[in-house]
Amino acid sequence: MRPQHNAMVLVSADLLVQLMERTGDGRSVSVRELARVAGCHPSKIGHLRTGERETAEQDEAAAIARRLGVDLLVLWKPTGRTIQAPIEPKHLAAVAV
Repeated sequence: MRPQHNAMVLVSADLLVQLMERTGDGRSVSVRELARVAGCHPSKIGHLRTGERETAEQDEAAAIARRLGVDLLVLWKPTGRTIQAPIEPKHLAAVAV
């Protein structure tokens, strides 16, 4: 299994199921179609729906949210920092002990 970079955690499997039944355009979306849009195997979507899996890579999560017609953070939460830590200027780093 490859390590996930910028993994996102599904907020709720039940919410995913509900959003798949009625997307932003009012129609349902199948597991296969959602997997195709996200660029992943249909079993990954199936496991997200049942709660057997809770994470997806950020690009997959964004594609899923976009297809369902919701903001990314409605359905997903980040697992780590969303922004990089600020870099200290060199002259301050030398003073800090």
